Amino acid sequence: MGAGHAHVLHQERDTPVHRLPPEVKVVAMVVFTLAVVATPREAFWAFGGYALLVAAVATLARVGARWLLVRTTIELPFVLFAFVLPFLGAGERVEWAGLSLSVDGLYGGWNILAKGTLGVLASLLLAATTTSRDLILGLDRLRCPQVLTQIASFMLRYLEVLVGEARRMRVARLSRGDDPRFLWQLRGFAAGVGALFLRAFERGERVYLAMLSRGYAGRMPAVWSGTGTADAGQWAVAAVVPVLAVGIAAAALVLT
Repeated sequence: MGAGHAHVLHQERDTPVHRLPPEVKVVAMVVFTLAVVATPREAFWAFGGYALLVAAVATLARVGARWLLVRTTIELPFVLFAFVLPFLGAGERVEWAGLSLSVDGLYGGWNILAKGTLGVLASLLLAATTTSRDLILGLDRLRCPQVLTQIASFMLRYLEVLVGEARRMRVARLSRGDDPRFLWQLRGFAAGVGALFLRAFERGERVYLAMLSRGYAGRMPAVWSGTGTADAGQWAVAAVVPVLAVGIAAAALVLT
């Protein structure tokens, strides 16, 4: 169970972006996202600038455009909501192709679509260039609460174990005549979910007692696959994109 586990979004590469310590990438992504959110929705040129920055990082990290576009479908519900806003919005309206559209709704839909897509792309680039384990370590180095980082660490460590156990329970149900396609089998499915929860809870208790017996005192040992904490040069390199994004946001606020 203590062995390595798969990182669904991580792409193993040897690029300057991959080699950066995780904490600098986390800070860069957060600052970039805040700059995008702070940009007025009327500053269309600014979002083009952000898109160029994302494209530059993706090229440097050798993350394919197709890989990114496929995974941005996670924001599909928000995209659908953005396309509905022009029809539901109030205030001034314009006619286009025989449709009456709200001007405020058009701006609102564009705002959701542009900022949401850029935020998702930035998050995907972070996940593609940093393993889940290193992300947690980066948050720990940034002094995030230990309780949160340790919960996330254990969740990643034991997620595959629970998924495998759920798969075995499903096979056992099917071998006994269960057919999940019918509504009257929901009772058996619910019982299986409850049993899985109890097993996970009991496993957590056993793991915690084992940790205490080995000297656990509230903090996990930190071991990273890289060279250590970030130095000034690495912070300076990682700051290029967020500094440019902040500059674009400031110019957009002044000019709009």
